[in-house]
Amino acid sequence: MGLVGVQENGNGEVGLSIGTKNKYRRMDSEVTEDFDDGSHHHHQEKRSSSTRKYVLACAIFASLNSVLLGYDVGVMSGAIIFIQEDLKITEVQEEVLIGCLSILSLFGSLAGGRTSDIIGRKWTMALAAIIFQTGAATMTLAPSFEVLIIGRFLAGIGIGFGVMIAPIYIAEISPSVTRGSLTSFPEIFINLGILLGYVSNFAFSGLPEHISWRVMLGVGILPSFFIGAALFIIPESPRWLVMKNRVEEARTVLLKTIDNEAEVEERLAEILLAAGTGSAEKYEEKAVWREMLSPSPSLRRMLITGFGIQCFQQITGIDATVYYSPEIFQGAGIQDKSKLLAATVAVGVSKTAFILVAIFLIDRLGRKPLLYVSTIGMTICLFSIGVTLTFIGQGQVGIAMAILFVCSNVAFFSVGIGPVCWVLTSEIFPLRLRAQAAALGAVGNRVCSGLVAMSFLSVTRAISVGGTFFVFSGISAISVLFVYALVPETKGKSLEQIELLFKDEHEWQGSEVELGDVVHLVQKQ
Repeated sequence: MGLVGVQENGNGEVGLSIGTKNKYRRMDSEVTEDFDDGSHHHHQEKRSSSTRKYVLACAIFASLNSVLLGYDVGVMSGAIIFIQEDLKITEVQEEVLIGCLSILSLFGSLAGGRTSDIIGRKWTMALAAIIFQTGAATMTLAPSFEVLIIGRFLAGIGIGFGVMIAPIYIAEISPSVTRGSLTSFPEIFINLGILLGYVSNFAFSGLPEHISWRVMLGVGILPSFFIGAALFIIPESPRWLVMKNRVEEARTVLLKTIDNEAEVEERLAEILLAAGTGSAEKYEEKAVWREMLSPSPSLRRMLITGFGIQCFQQITGIDATVYYSPEIFQGAGIQDKSKLLAATVAVGVSKTAFILVAIFLIDRLGRKPLLYVSTIGMTICLFSIGVTLTFIGQGQVGIAMAILFVCSNVAFFSVGIGPVCWVLTSEIFPLRLRAQAAALGAVGNRVCSGLVAMSFLSVTRAISVGGTFFVFSGISAISVLFVYALVPETKGKSLEQIELLFKDEHEWQGSEVELGDVVHLVQKQ
């Protein structure tokens, strides 16, 4: 038989509880407790809603740099037509002008990792916007090809900083349950920028040739002003603050981004442990780059996955499809300039619309199923573009099929490998290496993008446009196998749990999923 206990409620009223089974309470006490529960629940819901809005605003503001990259990619595809006529540049100069941005941005990405570890994620984004703005202004006013290249150099550095840091910042500030969707935001904004670039081409194509391309490029400066304003709103990354031993500031940020205080403390403890400043044994100090050059087995797996998925995102020809879509449609039979630019707007709309599908599905279906859908779909579309341009030729049917398959290809890209690539590389690396390793992945991405963009016209002259797309299709088929063999599912796990996942080779290999599967990975204790 249990002991009799005397309990006092919050109003100073007394109730009896006999043992653990029978409880005797006054009725008004019970009503008060129910009211308190309801009030607490309402307060929790209100805080949860406020937290979600705050994290969403941070993700949007951090992604604004990506509009700059997208706009540059989209606008240059049309502006180059008028630059050719105005500055009388050669085909090789055209390839260099378009492709050099990607090559140059790798220097920004390389420097971005170290810079963000020193000055913080937030101020690295500010630096990116300033450098890009300077480059865009230089290109807009360029009197010659040489000055245009100088502006392109600066824009490339700025984009390199921006494209590398945004996914890291968002991954580090987001709760686990929405991290996939929010880390995809930079990809949404890249696509939005591409669409705006296409629309800008179409809108200003009627201006005189020596003015039209300058206005097209000059409009790209505008997003930088919004980025400047955003820096006064968004906080610093809590994980970076922990790295700098500013633990209380990190806790304050986590309290704004996670609605459950117990989870805040749990997450903070995980971050402290991962950063090597917790009660666990500190890892041996070792230069980050030295550690990546002689990696442990788990880090090697992370690097192969992260670097590989970044390279496959580009060597399947997405930038060539976007940059040179006017040339592809010309090959299918569209000759009128305004119709060419209108067709490219359709590509931009497809690319932007389907990224929204990815945002909806990435934290529900998972990363890996989306990669399967994306890579298999792209393989089929790229092969179909090759067939259309090689065997069907010019005419209404050829034009319709070319537009259909190019739009379908960019749609499949946006559903999977486009956003998932950045999500994976921002979440699979340990905290002490995250910025530098993600920078390395971004370098692979930009190098592959540059090589494809700078060689596309030359390769098409050698083996035809259709033949080039057959090559892209073959590479895309290999990317399906890469996803199957080397990419684990990371949905729903904290950044620190993902690090543990790669340390256990058996669990890593056992995390394969088939198309459509949703896998819950076993959490390590």
